Amino acid sequence: MTPRFAVIGLVVSDLAASLAFYRRLGLVFPAGAEEQPHVEAALPGGPTLALDTEETVRSFHPAWQPPAAGGRVSLAFRCDTPADVDAVYEDLVGAGYHGALGPWDAVWGMRYAVVHDPDGNGVDLFAELT
Repeated sequence: MTPRFAVIGLVVSDLAASLAFYRRLGLVFPAGAEEQPHVEAALPGGPTLALDTEETVRSFHPAWQPPAAGGRVSLAFRCDTPADVDAVYEDLVGAGYHGALGPWDAVWGMRYAVVHDPDGNGVDLFAELT
């Protein structure tokens, strides 16, 4: 049997804040998810994004500590157009999220930007340049 990639898991310090961030990017979590210790959203193509609170992780791994230097995971969201990269970036930064790198035209042919989620994980926004 060959294992199949299925889940991206993030440990979050504030579940409600993380849900608000990822919902702003279009992910759908169940109603009442803010009250749960573990929540999931189906991603296009089959994988799942799972969010666990720090307390949940410590329930089975008591010595777990968050990384000292912020997030070590980067997620990427494809936008339809370069203008959409700018608009989504401005929406997130306007909502108070940290804009790590403002939109720019990357040498690899994409409009790109990076925002940090509430736990400091990089979330890339990109679209093919036309």
